[in-house]
Amino acid sequence: MAEEARLLLAAAAFALLGAAGSAIAQSSSEQPPKPDAQAPKPGAQTSKPTARAPKKGPAWAELTAEHQQILAPLKDDWVNIEPDRRRNWINLAKRCPKMKPEQQQRMQRRMQSWAQLTPEQRKQARENYRRLSKVPPEKRGDLKQQWSEYQALPPQERQSGAAKKKPAPAK
Repeated sequence: MAEEARLLLAAAAFALLGAAGSAIAQSSSEQPPKPDAQAPKPGAQTSKPTARAPKKGPAWAELTAEHQQILAPLKDDWVNIEPDRRRNWINLAKRCPKMKPEQQQRMQRRMQSWAQLTPEQRKQARENYRRLSKVPPEKRGDLKQQWSEYQALPPQERQSGAAKKKPAPAK
């Protein structure tokens, strides 16, 4: 049952993250620092410190009015969002006007759901997304089907854990 619950949680995260999740998941992977174009020669003194200060990313007030409107569900938490993730959200907001209206609405719903998650739930969703992205596409369809079946259950059955995995067909 624990394995099934973990798979269902992973499928839920996959469904929740959708288009926004791919941008978020990509931002969480560590990127190696870019080498300087003009690296100092060994023993040479430089006037610049070798370590660069991390960029803070744009503040909410620095966003365009259009981006503020699109990213409105994230406004209250914007100061707590890491700079790389802020940039990913901004890139998503830049793509939004080119999306079909139903895609924009879906993005807004998912963003609102994301904004309501606790930091721990977001961390878990990212981890689930990473894990699901490694699952072969043909198995993802099975997980989506299991998730749909789980969602169709009455709330009492979901909470009680009565959702049992169907027995595997005999070979």
